Amino acid sequence: MRVSAIIPAYNEEKRIGNVIQSAMKCKLITDIIVVDDGSEDRTFEEASTYDVKVIKLSKNQGKGEALKNALLYCDSEIVIFLDADLIGLNPGHIESLIFPLINTDTEMTIGIFNSGRFFTSWHQKLTPSLSGQRAFKGDLIQDIMNLEMSGYNAEMAITKLIREKNIKVEHILLEDISHVIKEEKIGFSKGMYCRMKMYKEIIKYICNS
Repeated sequence: MRVSAIIPAYNEEKRIGNVIQSAMKCKLITDIIVVDDGSEDRTFEEASTYDVKVIKLSKNQGKGEALKNALLYCDSEIVIFLDADLIGLNPGHIESLIFPLINTDTEMTIGIFNSGRFFTSWHQKLTPSLSGQRAFKGDLIQDIMNLEMSGYNAEMAITKLIREKNIKVEHILLEDISHVIKEEKIGFSKGMYCRMKMYKEIIKYICNS
């Protein structure tokens, strides 16, 4: 069985190596695709040091377009999305997202942080539909590629697809894992601005759905 891991990344040169290494150590993963979404740092160069496929977009197009670019190269039975800024990710987390797709009729799994950093765990439990850690059966690849996923709306668009197609989903608790928040990456003021922009786009998407 082929299982593809897709890692979209924007300015993650300091963190993406850890995520790639964890995916490489997972015995269920057969291939890894990293999409550098127009980064302004050395994300592409860092990812290219590993034996994985790396796609470089000429400009920043947003997470949704990055995921779609990677899916063009996928014909696997299972696909898993992993954020590039995860802290504490290990092969066991990845396996826990994949196993239900092999052993049950579950069509998609969504990872929810638990017992990691308070803010990220609290945020994901409050809004699990925004989690970027997802695995799904290959039958859904084309459906996801057909979605309108601009800006920060990738996860919301997939959530809408789940509802419309009545996709069977299982939520998986991922213990002791979190990610770097925007305020830490780019500073408090700029991070808060980006966070408010993200929430605004999400609310707009929900209202227009």
